[in-house]
Amino acid sequence: MGTKLIIDTDPGVDDAFAIALAALSEDVDLLGVTTVFGNVPLSATTRNALRLLALCGRGDVPVAAGAERPLVYPHPHRGTYAHGADGLSGRAEVLPQPGRELEPVDAVSLLVSLLEAAEEPVTIAPIGPLTNIALLLAAHPGIREKIDRLVIMGGGLDHGNTTAAAEFNIWSDPEAARRVLVEEHVPCVLVPMDLTHRCAVDADWLAKLAASGSVGAALNGLTPDYVEYYKKALGFAGIAMHDAVAVAEAIRPGILRTEELPVEVECSFGPSRGATVVDRRRPALRAKMNQDAPAVAVAVDTDLDGLRGFVLDRIAGGQS
Repeated sequence: MGTKLIIDTDPGVDDAFAIALAALSEDVDLLGVTTVFGNVPLSATTRNALRLLALCGRGDVPVAAGAERPLVYPHPHRGTYAHGADGLSGRAEVLPQPGRELEPVDAVSLLVSLLEAAEEPVTIAPIGPLTNIALLLAAHPGIREKIDRLVIMGGGLDHGNTTAAAEFNIWSDPEAARRVLVEEHVPCVLVPMDLTHRCAVDADWLAKLAASGSVGAALNGLTPDYVEYYKKALGFAGIAMHDAVAVAEAIRPGILRTEELPVEVECSFGPSRGATVVDRRRPALRAKMNQDAPAVAVAVDTDLDGLRGFVLDRIAGGQS
């Protein structure tokens, strides 16, 4: 088996694509899935994760529920404007019933047990708010050595989507994001929305997905609300597969081109709350200004058609 992977998620339509990508890839050992509040409340994200794994025939994968709110301040609103009231365009109930019960432990406890049991370091793909990951690293600092890297979908280099400055996952819990991205010492790849927007897929791609098999058809069936939202955001009928882009990098390291850049997270209550401030000045200038902060591998480019093909081929080829 190839990449040992845990996904921390708040499904969400793009999370659904990401979960399917990992669950159907033969070279991925999907150790577990943990859930967090985000696009919809925790009860819905957890139900969605269980049903998506059932859709993919992966009732063997344990699921544990995590944080239902941010670390410090209340969550102002959910992502239902894009994902629908249930997180899956109002179609969560058409997915199969869960193939196993929810784990009787919380997300952090499951993360610790999976990491401790692993014989080699594990990749974690946090594709929702970073609350669970911040709690894990704060409460269990010794577990860092069991983490190969965090491949995080979040942030924006030039603008946001929830606000003009902030991307949804980081904006949902800026304090947790800052803990993970700035204060911890775990290798991180940050996959920002600037790149994931460029990886958007169009109606033709979605039609190929729908024709690829029962899982592809079901995933496409979850997209109507998402497509309507992205007609405004993208200017054409398609979707941004934000989280699937990050999971693609988790599965195939190097499919995204990265640059080592210092990152800060704005935690004030002004209009920039939740912004990721990425220092793209030349390293020599940063050093001159005594601002050579610890760097994060920020994904800045990829072979766009190659990435789209990778996701489609993996989902299509993994269906029974």
